Amino acid sequence: MSEKSKILIIGGTGYIGKFIVAASARLGHPTFALVRESTVSNPSKSEIIESFKSSGVTLVYGDLYDHESLVKVIKQVDVVISTVGHTQLPDQVKIIAAIKEAGNVKRFFPSEFGNDVDRVHAVEPAKTAFGFKAQIRRTIEAEGIPYTYVSSNFFAGFFLPSLGQPGATAPPRDKVIILGDGNPKAVFNKEDDIGTFTIKAADDPRTLNKILYIRPPQNTYSFNDLVSLWEKKIGKTLEKVYVPEEQVLKNIQEASIPQNVILSIGHSVFIKGDHTNFEIEPSFGVEASELYPDVKYTTVDEFLQQLV
Repeated sequence: MSEKSKILIIGGTGYIGKFIVAASARLGHPTFALVRESTVSNPSKSEIIESFKSSGVTLVYGDLYDHESLVKVIKQVDVVISTVGHTQLPDQVKIIAAIKEAGNVKRFFPSEFGNDVDRVHAVEPAKTAFGFKAQIRRTIEAEGIPYTYVSSNFFAGFFLPSLGQPGATAPPRDKVIILGDGNPKAVFNKEDDIGTFTIKAADDPRTLNKILYIRPPQNTYSFNDLVSLWEKKIGKTLEKVYVPEEQVLKNIQEASIPQNVILSIGHSVFIKGDHTNFEIEPSFGVEASELYPDVKYTTVDEFLQQLV
């Protein structure tokens, strides 16, 4: 076994970033996290920073907007993973420029971790967010940078605790709101597993210049199936309120940020079926649970069981 690649994560203290940093360290990669000085001194981030240090992660000070320091850091690693948040998606061109100048990067993972943005039927405001990600893909391809795009679909930890009910902090016990007819299938992956699959792909020639879809069969459910699984677990039938597409579109237009973003992603996934309405072709993609059958991922069933 050749030695494991050195991995730099940019945006590592963010929502999905911290799981990717943890997986990289756990799987034995020399792991570097680019952090701003202000992040390290921020009390709300102290727990994450401490967990990085205790798992042997090297903290590198710098940020996206300092080209020289970015190039210097990138020259020390083999793989760059960006997990920057929504507002910084377009600024990933700065990472691309630094990778291009450094000239040593074997793989770049831009900030994706959701729908496959080249295969969506989204309305605003999700359409623009997906558009930024698609634009970054085109720039990477034009620059000839080796890449993997991770399409991890829904974060289970974000969606399942409320079964996607607006403003809820626990799954419904009486009635449930379902977008559309509840039949299109969506995919729900636990954040730790997304981290594991992403890092597994970093040194894998099978994922080079491909989209890595995290679409395990046991985590693929329609909204209706999800609700009936939950009903079985709590031994109770819920009242179901189906919201037709026209009403969902109206609700999106009337909602403010971030609710309109969440709703428009829900529209793409649950009404248009954008997680699963296409086949994964070998020409552009591979599926994570098939590539890495050894990964014991958390199933939707197991996740919901903990919420009963």
